[in-house]
Amino acid sequence: MTTPQSPSAEDSLIARYFKPIATDPGALGLVDDAAVLSSSGEDIVVTTDAVVEGVHYLADDPPETIARKALRVNLSDLAAKGARPAGFVLTLALRSQEDPWLRPFADALGEDARNFVCPLLGGDTVSTPGPQMISITAFGRVPRGRMVGRTGARPGDRILVTGTIGDAALGLDVLKSGAAAAALTSDVAAREALVSRYRVPQPRNLLAQAVLDFATAAMDVSDGLAGDLTKLCAASGVSASVDVASVPLSAAAVGLLARNIICVETLLAGGDDYEVLCTVPPVQSDALIAAGRAVGVAVTAIGTIIEGHERPRFLDEQGQELSLARLSYSHF
Repeated sequence: MTTPQSPSAEDSLIARYFKPIATDPGALGLVDDAAVLSSSGEDIVVTTDAVVEGVHYLADDPPETIARKALRVNLSDLAAKGARPAGFVLTLALRSQEDPWLRPFADALGEDARNFVCPLLGGDTVSTPGPQMISITAFGRVPRGRMVGRTGARPGDRILVTGTIGDAALGLDVLKSGAAAAALTSDVAAREALVSRYRVPQPRNLLAQAVLDFATAAMDVSDGLAGDLTKLCAASGVSASVDVASVPLSAAAVGLLARNIICVETLLAGGDDYEVLCTVPPVQSDALIAAGRAVGVAVTAIGTIIEGHERPRFLDEQGQELSLARLSYSHF
């Protein structure tokens, strides 16, 4: 007589929290070591990002926001490539398997997977004595040969960016009780809005088709606008001129700047914005801006691609170049 084999703790964890949200047929019910993703004659775009406790989120952040951030930072990459989400795989490094943390994490992840039409396809769970880590690899689809990379920017292209810049860096400052937190003590709404921008990015997937149709080069702003534009220009073999006064800012950021609580470098180099940065020929820039307006996403022209290989120039209202000691966040 054969005795049925009891499921391992890992198998039980997967069955309890993640099998219910892995509803795509290609996930195979999470009972296999692999999943099936059909290309449908299109190119598959692959991106991966990890979020680590103490680096990308704080230890006491709500598990719901951690789940959403982990998926959305990858969705942001897909949006900047002009790709439609196709699915994702998840790796979790956990210190424990406590229901009060995992249940809201899994529920929020499942909700975002449905809302962004990016189903869970599989993954892995491991234990760790160190910081928690969530790694997601996301897949997207684009017509064959059409993915928008970083190498296509040309002199004369306009530089466009979605949303507002610098809010996430200010949100982290609020959570860490920094200068912004002290200055906004009486403005609860502003504090909550900034914290939300840090904890729960807003990937611009509704603009993916417009990016595909009009952009010559694109990437998402994850490490800071100044540094990420520098990377894009280096990949394309060009330079850029940016009108800093045109960089879109929230009312909270404008107020903190006006009171000299922060400097503009804080906003340009802060990171975690997860907005789309792209270059567009002048004759098509208005079309992309209009496409953003149609889906409720502000798109702003902030500068121009120019010839050369020097670092992009960031100019103040008098046309003088700003000296930025720091361009972006760096892990190393």
